[in-house]
Order: sequence, then structure tokens, then C-alpha cells
Amino acid sequence: MPAFIETIIVGGGQAGLAISYYLKQEGREHLVLERAPAIANAWRNQRWDSFRLVTPNFQVRMPGAEYDGNDPYGFMSLREVVKYFDDYVQRYRLPVRCGVEVQGVEKRESVFQVRTTDRDYEAKNVVIATGLYQSPKIPAFAAAIPADILQLHSMQYRNPSVLPHGAVLVIGTGQSGAQIAEELYQSGRRVYLSIGSAGRVPRRYRGKDISEWFTRMGMFDTQVQTLKSPAEKFHPHPQISGKNGGESLNLHQFSRDGVVLLGHVRDACEGRLIIAQDVKDTLAKVDQFEVDALKRVDDYVARTGLSVPSETIPQLRYGYDQNVITELDLKGSGILTVLWATGYNFDFSLVKLPIVDADGYPIQKRGVTDYQGLYFLGMPWLHSRRSGILCGVGDDAAYLAAHIAARDRESSAVGA
Repeated sequence: MPAFIETIIVGGGQAGLAISYYLKQEGREHLVLERAPAIANAWRNQRWDSFRLVTPNFQVRMPGAEYDGNDPYGFMSLREVVKYFDDYVQRYRLPVRCGVEVQGVEKRESVFQVRTTDRDYEAKNVVIATGLYQSPKIPAFAAAIPADILQLHSMQYRNPSVLPHGAVLVIGTGQSGAQIAEELYQSGRRVYLSIGSAGRVPRRYRGKDISEWFTRMGMFDTQVQTLKSPAEKFHPHPQISGKNGGESLNLHQFSRDGVVLLGHVRDACEGRLIIAQDVKDTLAKVDQFEVDALKRVDDYVARTGLSVPSETIPQLRYGYDQNVITELDLKGSGILTVLWATGYNFDFSLVKLPIVDADGYPIQKRGVTDYQGLYFLGMPWLHSRRSGILCGVGDDAAYLAAHIAARDRESSAVGA
């Protein structure tokens, strides 16, 4: 017979833990189910060894554990992030059960049936807190790459020493791809880099960290309904790094240091990759992103009358000097590793209800669906730009916990 739990939370990452915190404060019965052997699995097992947060410590704001240390503009290491979450669960004694995978959520009259690898549950409420990054996104033509060339996704990369000797092709220049490519070439590897649409911002500008500027300007508070199209929810974060106390990343600098920049990879055939002729156009878009971002800061400074130093960021051009490559012989180039930094697919098929739009994104309003008791949490742009990151997931969690508590109190009153 299924066990009844008032609220089941699917996922033991930052979102699931944040709403668990608030439900415990509300005195509501709940259980967090995490399929991995330990909480915070993406942080613990899907980051490289030298990983650091790209957001400063002052933006680490899990509810009840807001950063209060002496290094607000530092950047937590991977070890520190994992410890932060382990301590969080222990400090608040959150009800988490690890090693239990949820296989299906179905609506049965007034309750949800939750099937797991451990046992079945019935729940009045279910919160899907699995995030938006479930499985590696790798194109089908990857199967045509020779089998003796190692292929791995960025989530599987740990450090240069574990890769075969030889050159590395990194595909994708979001935050992970750009940081990994830098680590690889600085370790002495020959690196080929297929660049993508992620923009660039400097780590610091006019005396402040760029995240502080964006916070002051209210950019993290931008709400989802202001986006010009639903596709904007999936735009990659700009290139930036928390390494060595925080660094800027610049593809032109990579080029000057010997990285071979490529356009988008379109296909693979007989050990060769077909490359689009768009590398310089893509570089121009990355450059313009920085120009536009800094203009917004400058306009804000002028509008508010802040007294801060002026600054001009050097406009590097080295990438434009490279030859445009349209076909790449992998073995002829010495490439023995292809690293896909191409993001993730998301899949909410475990919920056996029609709850996603044409993009596969859940249909909801700030996490509340049209199915009473079914909620989503922890995804980018669930409500605002900050919804999927450490400085904002707690806000959405508080909202949903209050919604759940109010609904349960109302049901109890009716039942009485």
C-alpha cells in the first residue's frame, strides 16, 4: 500500500532543498527524493576539479544560509560548494532520501501517485525540482566521429590529465566550454574551439564586479513576461570566470594564445568535421554583447550620478586574423578528444500529464500549474532571471511553500 506524504519534492539540488527549508518552517510534512547517492548531485559529480562559482559569494543566498563570511567578492570552490549544501541539510535536518529515483507522477482523483525505485507514495502536492539540465545535448552526427577519438560531455570532464595526449576540440563557448578550453590550453594542450552564441562581459568594470553592477541595476529581477520571445529563456550565460579570484574570458585572447577558433560544427563524415563559415560573424556578436552590456552600466552610472572611475575595456581583434576553416581533419590535426560543451536537454516525461509547451518547458505561473498540487521549481526564468541561480531560487521556493501551506490549511478547514 502506498505511503502517504503531504508533499513530495522530486530532486535534492538547490531548488528541492530551498523549498524543503520553507516547508519545514511552515511545519508541513514533506519528503525530498533524490535519485543520486547524495544531495546536490550536479555540483558534486558534474563539475570539473578546478571549478569555481562564477557568481560572487555575496550572491550565495540559500534561505537561512545567506553568505556572511569575510570574502563577499570571492568565488567558492567546488569543494566549498558541496560542503555548503551538505552543511545546509544537516543544519536544518531536512527530510531527504537519496538513492531513490522517481519514475512517474500521475494524478488520481485528489492525490498524486508517485512511483519510485524504492516504493510508491501518495501525495497531496508534488514539487518537480529537477531543474532544466537533465541529460547531455550531443548532436546525432557525433556517432560518425571515429571510435578511437574520445568523446565526452563537459559534465564528464575533470582535468587535463585524464584526457588522452594530443589536441582537444571543444565545441561550445558558454561558461563551461570557455573555462574548460582556457584550462586546457593553459595546461599546454593544443585546443580547437568551436564558438557559440554566448556573449562576453568583463569580470570587473569601473571599480566593481560585473555581478554587483547587474544586481544594482535590477537585471536579476527582470521577469519572464518581459522577454521578447519564449526562446530567450534558453540563451546561454555570458563568458566569465571565478578562477584566480575572478577573471574575464575573451576569445580574442584565446586566439592570441594559440587556440584555433572555429565556426559551428555542422556534420561529421569519414573523420572530418564540416564547419560553418560563421566564426567571424559569431565573434562580432560576442563582441557586441560586451559593448551593449557596458553601455547599460555607463547609462546607469550617468542616470544615478554615482561617483565611480571611468574605464575603457580594450577591444581585442586577434580572432578576426585567423583563417576561416570549413573542414577539419580530426586525426590530421592531432585531435584525440572531442569535448561537447553544448548544454543539456530537459525532459519532464515522468509527469504523466500534459504540462509542457512546444519547447518542452513546463506550463506554469511562478511554478504553479493548472493541476492543483503540482508545482515546478528551480528552472531558469521560472519567474525572473534569478529563478535558476543561488541568489534567487529561495524567492521562488518561499512563494511556492506559502502557496502549498495556504492550500493545505484551506483544505483542512473545509474538512473540519
